[in-house]
Amino acid sequence: MKFRSKVDKVLEVALITILSIMVLNVLWQVTTRFIMGNPSSFTDELARYLMIWLGVLGAAYVSGKNMHVAIDILPQQFSLETQKKFKFVVFSMVILFAFFAFFIGGLRLVYITYTLNQYSPGMQMPLAAIYFVIPLSGLLIVYYKISDILNLK
Repeated sequence: MKFRSKVDKVLEVALITILSIMVLNVLWQVTTRFIMGNPSSFTDELARYLMIWLGVLGAAYVSGKNMHVAIDILPQQFSLETQKKFKFVVFSMVILFAFFAFFIGGLRLVYITYTLNQYSPGMQMPLAAIYFVIPLSGLLIVYYKISDILNLK
């Protein structure tokens, strides 16, 4: 459980940092556009990529905290033992989805954009670096759900 707390803390710091950079970036964009009259060329693209990272990593964080949207009316009708079995099935399905869609699919996307040598138009950043958040988030979700399965008591 100690390791999970450390993963949570690193993810929290990363999300706070991303959000802080995004706020400063948008403030700079507004300043250059409306006060200086000469909009900055990279801020719109950077805000878009930071929003992607914030959303995808935020989904992993919320999954780890079990704060995601869930309809739990049906499981509450059953005994505690049946609820544990139900959680096991749900966690297993989340693991399968996160592994194949996020991790495997994300790695494939990163590989393709890396192989094709694709760069973002404004900042000239490799798109593979931007898309790397998808398999990373998938790996985090798989870790969290395996940990949740192991902690079912």
